[in-house]
Amino acid sequence: MSADITDPDTYEQGIPHATFAAMRRTEPVALRMHEGRPYWAVTRYEDLVTVTRDPDTFSSATGMTNLWDLPQEAMDARRSIIDTDPPEHVRLRKLGIPAFTGRKVRNYEEATRAIAAELLDEAITARDVDVVQAIAAPLPIRVIVDILGVPKEDADYMVELSDHLVSGGENLSPNAYGNTTPLELLPFNSPAAFGLFEYGRKLGEERRVDPHDDLVTTLIQSEVDGDHLSDTEYANMFQVLVFAGNETTRTAISNGINAFIENPDQLELLHSSPGLVEQAVEEIIRYATPVLHMRRTATKDTTLAGVEISKGDKIVIWYASANFDETVFENPLSFDITRPVRPKMVSFGAQGPHNCLGAPLARLEIRILLEEIVRRGVRFESAGSIVRTRSNFVNGVASLPARLIT
Repeated sequence: MSADITDPDTYEQGIPHATFAAMRRTEPVALRMHEGRPYWAVTRYEDLVTVTRDPDTFSSATGMTNLWDLPQEAMDARRSIIDTDPPEHVRLRKLGIPAFTGRKVRNYEEATRAIAAELLDEAITARDVDVVQAIAAPLPIRVIVDILGVPKEDADYMVELSDHLVSGGENLSPNAYGNTTPLELLPFNSPAAFGLFEYGRKLGEERRVDPHDDLVTTLIQSEVDGDHLSDTEYANMFQVLVFAGNETTRTAISNGINAFIENPDQLELLHSSPGLVEQAVEEIIRYATPVLHMRRTATKDTTLAGVEISKGDKIVIWYASANFDETVFENPLSFDITRPVRPKMVSFGAQGPHNCLGAPLARLEIRILLEEIVRRGVRFESAGSIVRTRSNFVNGVASLPARLIT
């Protein structure tokens, strides 16, 4: 029986590969329903790339990128760089990209390596750990708060807010974190978004008065032809950076280590051939597929894979399917660190205009962690069942008990 690909409960058992494979084979652009409204599910690699590279036809701004529909007031309040089209997207990208140039990212390497080494050494000493809590969660959030300029004592608070964004603020009061904004106006309908906005706003005000050598100062001072980020644009950028810079890398690391647990021969191969680390990074990101889908809206009547799409139709592109398209990736369900890096996996946006701004940082963190694992001769064994996040957006891992062996 086919799984409901929009039901969060489905993903507690992992990506429903059998359902996606059947859709790619028989109905690659499939009409489905979500909350009483039809949408087109795009499941093949080739079609997903077509959509992501044509923002004129498939808009991120019209209707935004949420699976669910939002009123205009909510779209205006929530809109971040993810929910824009050119030329506005190009403008925001130019203002944000100084923080993620090659030189800037290389400057983050020393701090990232120190954090990865410390976490691994602590986990080796403990031996039996929850990989998520011991390694996968703290590494990216400590890196992102370090480069943002967030005080170290606030790192746990950033993790807490990010976790509540993933869960949509379940079990939270609408007034949590001092929220006074209607939930429908907040990302993920969560008061945790308000908490992130407020924290980022206050930190930005501090940096305007007292600039530091950090990412927040870079964003506050960023200028292109006399243009700056508005206060709202900066707050949305801060929220996206904390969430994306934490959650997606954390998800990739968690799923990557679980893949090594399930495929110990691949970790042995990495130990014997450290030169495979770059390919291993790409395979981990493909196999993990941290973000499961994104939404677009048709700006005009068009066709996709021979299917007629009408202006205003909702299109949902499923990275969780395209990254496992058997016409593109040989034995796609196999975790294989020798897999060629071309064709590229699509986890970071298929090289379209929305290719992830922070992708170089995510790759850096995963690469350094793998290098430190190899340097210490670490192996992983399962010490309990993996617990996955109930989400149809993030392929998250809530818990991964493991034993570290050196």
